[in-house]
Amino acid sequence: MRALLVVNPKATTTSSRTKDVLAHALASDLKLEVAATGYRGHARDLARDAAASGTVDLVVALGGDGTVNEVVNGLLTEGPSEHLPRLAVVPGGSTNVFARALGLPNDPVEATGALLDALAAGSERTIGLGRAATEGLPERWFTFTAGFGFDAGVVGRVEQSRRSGRRSTHTLYVDQAVRHFFGERRHRRTGPITLRIPGVEPVDGLVLSIVANTSPWTFLGTRPVYASPGAGFDTDLDLFGLTRMTAAGILRTIPQLLDASAVGPRGKHVVAYHDLAEFTLHSQETLPFQVDGDHLGERNEVSFSGVRRALRVIV
Repeated sequence: MRALLVVNPKATTTSSRTKDVLAHALASDLKLEVAATGYRGHARDLARDAAASGTVDLVVALGGDGTVNEVVNGLLTEGPSEHLPRLAVVPGGSTNVFARALGLPNDPVEATGALLDALAAGSERTIGLGRAATEGLPERWFTFTAGFGFDAGVVGRVEQSRRSGRRSTHTLYVDQAVRHFFGERRHRRTGPITLRIPGVEPVDGLVLSIVANTSPWTFLGTRPVYASPGAGFDTDLDLFGLTRMTAAGILRTIPQLLDASAVGPRGKHVVAYHDLAEFTLHSQETLPFQVDGDHLGERNEVSFSGVRRALRVIV
């Protein structure tokens, strides 16, 4: 079996030791090529070339959720196919939502052992993914979440902080979420987003809109956060939205987001849908947009679709 190991050396918890251990372990059973990313989008380019070659059986992503997202988008450049290389993931970022949602250990060395065991056993599953489309730009696949509005604004602030030298930590995300909350007073009470689902009356006034391909939505340290507990890799997309964000309302919602036994956040300002095949989020003004924690700038409209059985993953 021929494999490509894509390494993001700048990922939060990726070290040269982790890369060497993984490369050595994989090279004992596979014909392995190792490639380190050098620029944004490089992992996508490497995975695209691997898929186009027709000679690579497995692409292993060592990095965070952003690296995984790039690899997935590279593999799916021409769309899903039974002939695409399989995907394997070794977590190397700060949160690693996708890897943890697959049930992999969050420690890269332990995850390497789990990957080797899965390869030896021939263990894999075919998962569904989300796809986001905006006019005039390429479609973007996502593995666990996308956001339009408030949460994407938080992601943008975090990326800006990281460019100024701050390390990606859960504390940084919480800090920027609080700052963004108090800086977005106008949109907290009158949301500009309209949700349009085919055959359903539009829902206006969303402040927050989180699209989920699986659950949990994210992690706060070791605590999973459940925006859409029913979301999964075997269904289409879920949506969680809020039509108003007040301090009191957020304090009521946070315990619901952290409750694994609950059916998800509830309340008069909550908008929740499960297993949507397609829908559109529209805003009269441009709003921030993100997929898998990667800020993609601002948009007026984004169309989403769930694509079942899109990619084979080693687990």
